Amino acid sequence: MDGVLIVNKPAGMTSHDVVARVRRILDEKSVGHLGTLDPSATGVLPLVVGRFTRLAAFYSEADKRYEGVIHFGVATDTYDSEGVPVGAPKKVDFSLDQLRTAAVRFVGVIQQTPPPFSAKKIAGVPAYKLARKKEDVKLKAKEVEIKALEILDFDGERAHFKAWVGSGTYMRSLAHDLGQMLGPGAHLGELKRVAVREFGLEEAHSLEELQAAVRSHGPDVTSDKKYYVNNDDGPIDKGLRALFLHPRLVLPEFPAVTAPPEALAKIRHGAAVNLPFFAPSPAGQSQSPQPRAAALTFYIRVFENQERLIAIARRVAGTLFHPKVVLI
Repeated sequence: MDGVLIVNKPAGMTSHDVVARVRRILDEKSVGHLGTLDPSATGVLPLVVGRFTRLAAFYSEADKRYEGVIHFGVATDTYDSEGVPVGAPKKVDFSLDQLRTAAVRFVGVIQQTPPPFSAKKIAGVPAYKLARKKEDVKLKAKEVEIKALEILDFDGERAHFKAWVGSGTYMRSLAHDLGQMLGPGAHLGELKRVAVREFGLEEAHSLEELQAAVRSHGPDVTSDKKYYVNNDDGPIDKGLRALFLHPRLVLPEFPAVTAPPEALAKIRHGAAVNLPFFAPSPAGQSQSPQPRAAALTFYIRVFENQERLIAIARRVAGTLFHPKVVLI
């Protein structure tokens, strides 16, 4: 079974827990995720299944969108609600306008220090292991990008926000640093990821839905052309098939071409092949959901038909392409 499955991660599970659960449900060893979520966070966790795990490299720099709550007046050692308060609660004496003014200062390319309770390694040891032992944790600041940060409302202690951030940004650190700037301290009270690049919450399914689809035949969705697994090598339950993202919705910034039958054997063996490629117009390129530098190197998605993704290929010259990732 090859495909992309978007899980709506529940609170209380690590991303690894979700992957392990899906492996058991699908009886499939090859399952990976595209971007870790903290255990207390919920929302979009894209999973790649089967040969689609080979696509993970294309998502190493994926943008993410979040909604959440920042609790002011109490800082914690983990920078979120799971941690131990650091010091006594402090009075919050700023307004919504002052909060929004402070938030603007975090928008753009900034230096951000990861939380001490994180998977970042110090001399090969994860920082959270050192922090649990009460050892001094000193992590280096790194460059991250916060593309947008909107404070929706503020009740005097809790602020609801929306954020659009680049890869590697810690929302816990953002909450902590905003509390430090304003004075009373803060921690991340709630966090929901609503999108990872092209994958949105509206396409996500619960683990219970996945389990139910495996246990039963599920609804007849043959008329729904949005969701399919990538192959038809064996009988796939229709209810289960309906939970997978259609391959044509994966990596939409790469142009799509259909390989002629005579090219399939060459692609399968990783050989360069001529493909009927027509460069998209500038207008078409500008309509890409999230243009990336990689797209400018003329990567393309190669389909065997309208529904089966068989390779990601890189343009060599003219219409000659070399498969970079082969999915058949």
